[in-house]
This record gives sequence, structure tokens and C-alpha cells, in this order.
Amino acid sequence: MERVAFLIEETGERVDCLLNPETVQVTRVAGVRARASTGAGLADDPLVFTGGGRTELVLDLLFDLDFVEQQVRPTDVRALTRPLWMLSENSAVENGWVRPPKFSLFWGKAWQVSGIIVAMAERFDAFTLDGTPRRSWLRLKMVRVAEDAAAAQKGFEEELAEAGTPAAAPGSAVIATGDGAAETGYSGVRFDLLAHDALGSPLRWRLLAEHNRIANPFEIPPGTPLAVPSDISGGTAGSAAEEDGLPWGL
Repeated sequence: MERVAFLIEETGERVDCLLNPETVQVTRVAGVRARASTGAGLADDPLVFTGGGRTELVLDLLFDLDFVEQQVRPTDVRALTRPLWMLSENSAVENGWVRPPKFSLFWGKAWQVSGIIVAMAERFDAFTLDGTPRRSWLRLKMVRVAEDAAAAQKGFEEELAEAGTPAAAPGSAVIATGDGAAETGYSGVRFDLLAHDALGSPLRWRLLAEHNRIANPFEIPPGTPLAVPSDISGGTAGSAAEEDGLPWGL
């Protein structure tokens, strides 16, 4: 699970939740449609190129009251998911027409998508004795808002460049942080995220582990300082060997 955030454009409100990264689905439909014809002598219908298109993302989200970091927790998980449901209502106005509010999805450094919600479904569990749900599994479909094709390409290239830039200087150190619970026996330290910050790519986790003489990344306690290699020429980001060796199925 990864933390993601929705920033609502009109109000500036932020909605935080957890995302299952194994179920992110992105689809793109080009601006092409069939033109009506008799079909005489043609193997396929003629096409009309309308320009534009449609980009959709389907996200599986998790909301759980036990993960809320606020001092005063709500008692009903629907208090957390209500803002997203409101994003599917036609509560904004543009050029005299009502529409769903626009928002931006932020997921780490690599994902920033602006769009609107077009469909939602929610499943509740972890009910209390009085029937109040404490956990929600929410699936939503969002459509990217229209933007200039050149700007979209430039933005994508900038996102990739930023995601591949190490946040830590060579020869310095990064501190392992974790969100695991003590009773589970798992510290929650994500070595792929540490490798991203230290070396510019999550696929270089093995290089970071070997440099710090760590045999099992899952056993590193939070707060452990890890040295950043001065020379990363020994690790190639994105190589097949590194990708196949990722222990968390990225």
C-alpha cells in the first residue's frame, strides 16, 4: 500500500488515503471514430480523426480509521470518503455548465494527474456493533482533464526527470523510516523508496543494500542511517536482473 493525496482545486482541501499499486489501470482512447458509410468496396469503415482523446485511470483505494493520524479520529469511515463522493457531484460551474469539481492526484514524485471523477463504488467492512463501518475499499474512475498535447508530453518528461533525480547527495546518508507495527514484526521500511531518494531509482535497492552490507532489507529497523554510494556506476537502473530481483513485486 502507498499513500496518495487528492488536492481539490476549488477549495484547496486535501484528501489522503492508501492506494493498492498493483491495481492501477490507465487506458487511453484516441480521438478517432468511424464515419457512416455504405461500406461498398471497403474492408473497414472510413475513420474520422477528431483530435484529442480520453485518458482514464481506475484506482483502488483503502480508507481505514486505524490509519488516521489525526488527534481526534472520526468514528465512521464515511467521514473520510465523503469528500471523494462529493467530487463526483456536479457542484462546479464552467462556462455556464455544471460539472464535477476538478482535482489533482499526487502519488510520490512520479504521478501528478489532474482530472474529474466519473464513476465510484465503495465496499465497507470492519463494522462496529451498531453497524458503523470503520474500513472502506473504494474504486474510482477518473478522467484526465483536457490539456495541450505538447504540455502533456512536457509534463510527463518533467515528472520522469524529477522521479529519476536522487534527493540525497552522493557520499551522504539517508535515514530508514517505516510505518509497520511492532506487533506484526515488520518495520515497514521500504528499501525501494530509500533507493529512489538515494540513487534516483527504486530498482537500485540492491546496490544500496550491498553498499551498507545488508543481507535482508526487511530486517532494517526504522531510524537506521544508510550511506549513499559515491559511485553508482555499478548499478544500472531498470536492468532486467534488478527488476526480477525486487522482493516486493514492483
